[in-house]
Amino acid sequence: MIDAKTLEYDFKEEELGFEEPFKQEDVPLTTGEKISLGLVALGILAFVVQLLGSPLQGTWAGFLLAFILPSIGASLYFWLSYKDTVPGIKHNNNYYRSLLARGSLGWIAGIVMTGFYILLYWWPKYLEGGIRMTDPLSGLLTGGPANQWFLYGLLYTIAVTVFGIRMFMKYRHNRYQKIRTASVMFFQLGLAFIIPNVLKAFNQPEYYFSYFWPLKYDYLFPSSFSYFMQSGSGVGMFFIFWGLMMTFLATPVLTYFYGKRWYCSWVCGCGGLAETMGDPWRQLSDKSTKAWRIERVLIHAVLVFIVITTVLLWINSSTSGSVFGSYSFTLKKWYGFYIGAIFSGVIGVGFYPLMGSRVWCRFGCPMAAILGIFQKFFSRFRITTNGGQCMSCGNCSTYCEMGIDVRAYAQKGENIIRSSCVGCGVCAAVCPRGVLKLENGGTYKDRYEHSDKPVTAFLDSIRHI
Repeated sequence: MIDAKTLEYDFKEEELGFEEPFKQEDVPLTTGEKISLGLVALGILAFVVQLLGSPLQGTWAGFLLAFILPSIGASLYFWLSYKDTVPGIKHNNNYYRSLLARGSLGWIAGIVMTGFYILLYWWPKYLEGGIRMTDPLSGLLTGGPANQWFLYGLLYTIAVTVFGIRMFMKYRHNRYQKIRTASVMFFQLGLAFIIPNVLKAFNQPEYYFSYFWPLKYDYLFPSSFSYFMQSGSGVGMFFIFWGLMMTFLATPVLTYFYGKRWYCSWVCGCGGLAETMGDPWRQLSDKSTKAWRIERVLIHAVLVFIVITTVLLWINSSTSGSVFGSYSFTLKKWYGFYIGAIFSGVIGVGFYPLMGSRVWCRFGCPMAAILGIFQKFFSRFRITTNGGQCMSCGNCSTYCEMGIDVRAYAQKGENIIRSSCVGCGVCAAVCPRGVLKLENGGTYKDRYEHSDKPVTAFLDSIRHI
């Protein structure tokens, strides 16, 4: 029996106010960490000096000092800062760090990253000094001088590699995270950087084997087919075959078995950068219902845009322009500028510190839209939940970079089959009670009510977008 004093107890927390949690004292840097940060600083200094016209610019020594030295320093710092800690994911003070919580440093980082993309796409002359620093590596791989896209590819690959090492150390207790991190590092370095550039050295088209239509939207354009066919020696025909096979055969088959994670979290360079360099900002994704509604409209609108553009280009090509004239080319230019450059590049990466790491993947990527449709209605993949074990801590929802309220599904014990889920597995990794589990079931028919009628469910979902 409860006594009267307990029943009369009244504690109004709101009237007392909320205080900032006790801040842990900063751990002093070790000697090794200081040395590693010193290497980063020396690399940045070497980069700046060469921008100002140092004789080292364009030499192997200059390249190694400006790019490799800071990469080694950053990688060493990440390794040292995690190696003596207890294994396990730590998100200490994320919401109290200016850089990670949309503070002044976060806005500065966003402006700098956005500005870099603007210069890259429209004013590369201001990056000329940086481009020339990469000439030695470009000469080795392509047989010629570098351009802004070589510089970009190099920086992109370095970012995935260095921050991939950070991911290895941060998630070193989780086998799934280590394997998929190694996967995106491999595909970025090999299929998205080394091979495309080596192909240029042999006078072949610069082809990216890890990107497919509609993400690499021009790979199914008539002009691309003509270009590949003219490359000779059967290589162009293989590129066409590879693109068609990956888009129309491998994509649905692999998504049926593994969900969209096989691409978005294991292969794609966009996802690779988001999962490595973008990981510190993953908690900034908007979890609101309004954001989910905007997401569904935008991403499917982009998919419709590129499908219509591609179809009209082929009609225009087959009729020698007698049907649509220059209209299809106008759509092509619009898509390339507004979606290919501004949305996927400037906003997609530049807004990491402001909107989280998967802005493009969540709101704009047409490849993600197609994979999401297959995943939700025709895939065996699901994240199962044990609602009886959920203690509603909210870690899963907080660190879902795709803005999914995972906790809501876990509390109800429902399978998570959202089309936007990229299967990164971080929600399961941060769960303290093992509530969430990534699974490939025996069939797609047991994932949700009426999932045995996927076409009907798909058509019904269209009516409710």
